[in-house]
Amino acid sequence: MNKKSFGSRLVAAPYIVWSAIFIIVPLILMIYFAFTDTDGGFTFANISEIGKYKTAFLISIVYAAAATVITLILAYPMAYFMTKLKISSQRMLMLIVMIPMWMNFLIRTYSWITILSNTGLINSFLGKLGIGPLKLMYNPGAVILGMVYDFIPYMILPIYSVMSKLDKSLLEAAEDLGSNAFTKFRRVIFPLTRPGIISGITMVFVPSVSTFYISQKLGGNKTMLIGDAIEYLFNLGPDYYNVASAISLLLMCIILVCLFIMNRFSDEDDGGVIV
Repeated sequence: MNKKSFGSRLVAAPYIVWSAIFIIVPLILMIYFAFTDTDGGFTFANISEIGKYKTAFLISIVYAAAATVITLILAYPMAYFMTKLKISSQRMLMLIVMIPMWMNFLIRTYSWITILSNTGLINSFLGKLGIGPLKLMYNPGAVILGMVYDFIPYMILPIYSVMSKLDKSLLEAAEDLGSNAFTKFRRVIFPLTRPGIISGITMVFVPSVSTFYISQKLGGNKTMLIGDAIEYLFNLGPDYYNVASAISLLLMCIILVCLFIMNRFSDEDDGGVIV
């Protein structure tokens, strides 16, 4: 037993070291800078500065929520459609969903410029029809579109994973009891796939609310999310690290609250009750 325990600790050692270096240490540094001034003295002044960025916080949450809802609306029927195909076709579609994730995030986002710009693919096509050019970039819609495109695989995968494991006998039983398609979805499919939905919402909302590159490239200077504010302050130099750390700390707290709420819903679903 001791040998097995020692072996387990030995195997886990690299992960523990990695976590300490890249997770725990940065968190400690962030908290330290958030509550100190440039001279290292304790202060709450950085926290009071956060109020200047309340608009960026609000916009970030609204954009992230909108992107999450749109992603869910698109991903749920996609995942359902995938489960109705042959196994080989499911694997092919899964590969298609995952291929964009293999490309660099910056390249994926930058590619939308060639699509949405005034001389991009869409406006070039509309120009041949005598329409436009339409202003498709540097607006909230372009930013949300970029979020949806970049993060939709994180919504499809957990929903598909749960949906593909549904017990077909439950669906057959619902049909035998006279349930139509809508009732079957409302009382069987949706409740059983709710854990996947919650996981997908978490995996999309968290990176959306903290993103910054998407808003810079597709939103221009008209849209500043809280991630943009943090990056801007850090780029100004060491004198602004403290305020940037305070904003990052608040953003982390908001994300943790969202994760806590999502986990509570997920824990309720683990009971397997179908209502």
